[in-house]
Amino acid sequence: MNNNEDFQLKSIGKKIKLARNILDITQEQLAEKANLSPRFISQLERGLAFGSANTIISICKALKVDSNFLFGDLIKCNSPSLIDMIDSKFLDNYLKLNSYNKSAINSFTVELLKLQSKSNNSQSKKDA
Repeated sequence: MNNNEDFQLKSIGKKIKLARNILDITQEQLAEKANLSPRFISQLERGLAFGSANTIISICKALKVDSNFLFGDLIKCNSPSLIDMIDSKFLDNYLKLNSYNKSAINSFTVELLKLQSKSNNSQSKKDA
């Protein structure tokens, strides 16, 4: 397997794991929904295996995502995917939060962005 194929498999695996974590289901539960073995789900998530078109369709249906979620960025270009740009430790911790705390984090992020924008605007005025 070449580096590009390895990158693609790992990217797809990360997205499968992300979608599974968002649904808050185990590998075993995903395997059951997609009529696959838990071991195969583990291999997919680690980028060690890839399934047939029927397998990918089953996984997408079980995860309630479309194929663009798994392949969109890989088909358009060879740049890092969105999932590669998100700090994985932050994402793992965020996914463990309950809805109330996720809402608090989202509100806090909006406020931080407002402060950042104001800071950038005042710096631009000073530079002008």
